[in-house]
Amino acid sequence: MSQVSLKETLGNPADSESAILMDEPLNQTPAADKADFQFDLPRALTVMRTWIFANAAELGCALMLTLMTLQMLAVISHKSITVDEVVMIPSGYYHLAAGNVEFVHEHPPFSKIIAGIPLLILQPAEIRPDQIKGAPGSGDQKWAYEETFWENNPEKFLSLSYWPRVFMIALTVVLGLLIFRFARELFGPLAAVLAVTLFALEPTVLAHGRVVQTDVPAAFGYLLFFFMLRGYVLDRSFKRAAWLGFAAALAVLTKFSMLLVGPVIVIYFAIEISKAIKQGKTWGRGVAHFAMTAFVSLLTINAAYFFQHRRLASSDVEWIQATFAKSGSTLTLLTSALSHIVPVDFVLGILYQIWHLEGHPAGFLGMYSSTGWWYYFPVAFTLKTTIPFLVLSLSALGWAAFHVIKKRDANHLWMLGPFVLLRYYLPAYSFLFILGGALLASLLKSRRVARVGIVAAIALMCWIGIEAVRAFPNHMSYMNQLASRHPHWWYLSDSNVEWGDDVPALAAYLRARGETRVRANFLGDFIILHHYGVTPLTMANETGEEPPKTRYAAIGASYLNGSTMPETMIGGRPATESERVNFFDKYRHRTPEAVFGGSIYLYREDLR
Repeated sequence: MSQVSLKETLGNPADSESAILMDEPLNQTPAADKADFQFDLPRALTVMRTWIFANAAELGCALMLTLMTLQMLAVISHKSITVDEVVMIPSGYYHLAAGNVEFVHEHPPFSKIIAGIPLLILQPAEIRPDQIKGAPGSGDQKWAYEETFWENNPEKFLSLSYWPRVFMIALTVVLGLLIFRFARELFGPLAAVLAVTLFALEPTVLAHGRVVQTDVPAAFGYLLFFFMLRGYVLDRSFKRAAWLGFAAALAVLTKFSMLLVGPVIVIYFAIEISKAIKQGKTWGRGVAHFAMTAFVSLLTINAAYFFQHRRLASSDVEWIQATFAKSGSTLTLLTSALSHIVPVDFVLGILYQIWHLEGHPAGFLGMYSSTGWWYYFPVAFTLKTTIPFLVLSLSALGWAAFHVIKKRDANHLWMLGPFVLLRYYLPAYSFLFILGGALLASLLKSRRVARVGIVAAIALMCWIGIEAVRAFPNHMSYMNQLASRHPHWWYLSDSNVEWGDDVPALAAYLRARGETRVRANFLGDFIILHHYGVTPLTMANETGEEPPKTRYAAIGASYLNGSTMPETMIGGRPATESERVNFFDKYRHRTPEAVFGGSIYLYREDLR
């Protein structure tokens, strides 16, 4: 551009708010005109300040998500993979590298695909034919692949553990961006920034956001579905219908419990088509949009499984018949028929979740059960979230209900409706963050309660921030002050108190004291601990053999409450249910020498 055309295009710098730097390269600018292009510092600062104010919400979101990312990266640098990741990470690799979608088909493939991407670059050593054990498709064969994935790559163990979790952290950040976008569309930029801040400081999200599992992906898929559904409601087009179908399939591919989005779509289109018929309007368009949504959903699900439509294997039939004794034959025929529409492993995964809903061993408030308690999840939410966010969430739900019932506010309904549909709480957190951010924003802007609202909002956010710092880096086993009378293993079980990721701290403690063996029973001890230089000697086992005595015994929280105790032998006979659950009862009443991450309890043993 010539000197003249540049001035014609941008105008005189003294007259333009956006013109700050106007200098051409020195060899192109006449000396006589240099004074016209001097850097105007005051104007530059004014423009910069204007830009910052105009993009304050985006900058606030970026700051909080950056801090969140840095802390999660710090945590995975010091904590090991969880026991579930022992199988999830290899299954993700074989899903992508070998197209084998059968491994861990009880979980859909989305999180496995995300985790498997970096493994294609790391190129772990493959399993050898002589390491394959068990019949094709059997549990023994699958475990052989998953175990040898780690045993064949000891020098890459840390890399293979680290990078899949980095990609899950990236997905967590994307969830944060979606929360920001949805909140801003419904309630404005201030509410959006506050929602992301709540998201970035919540211990439960910080714990699960770094793990290769289905919970945070499910939260992302569920929120994305309703974001797309709202977009379709505002603009009913074939393009929006296609995106809605994609979002529905993505939600299901994150966690099978997200199948509930299917009935939501069916009910919505049924209502819209019925309304069109009653009003004498054309209803064919609604049918066509529903068909588009269904087609894209099926296409996406099949693509995630690489369009594999294998037949039921004999091991699959045996599992169905053994698991569903009364309806096994019917379910076998139904699975075989559906396998022509969707992959058979997709159907088997759904059947597994149906069976899983019947109950599994769990510890709760000092009790034990294999069928569960209807109030487990509400109590878990009450104990696992910070007290200020708990208060804010309950207040926000009541506030949203008031706006929906009294003011017929659709924006609040878009948050309240999806929340009440959920049984599992982690996907529900996103809606609580948005509602909480909206409530805080309304308090900060309210003229009625201006000072009180500002003080309350600031106090809540500061308290939440303090709790996030206090929980670091042990967000997985975090419980609030309501769970202060007993050890955390007494209150809850499963990943709420132990997930096997505190092995490095335990191993470092033992090695510093010259210990390279430990009597142990905690999640992941048999497959993870030896990679950190300590050999585990299992105390409760299928043979009932007493392991050699060691200076220490390491017991996991979920073994102390009995929820994950394996079948074991006592005195040459199978242990009864009571004996199995209370196998480590003597340790429950002892004071541990050290506790790692709130999940592994280390006791000094009497070697006499």
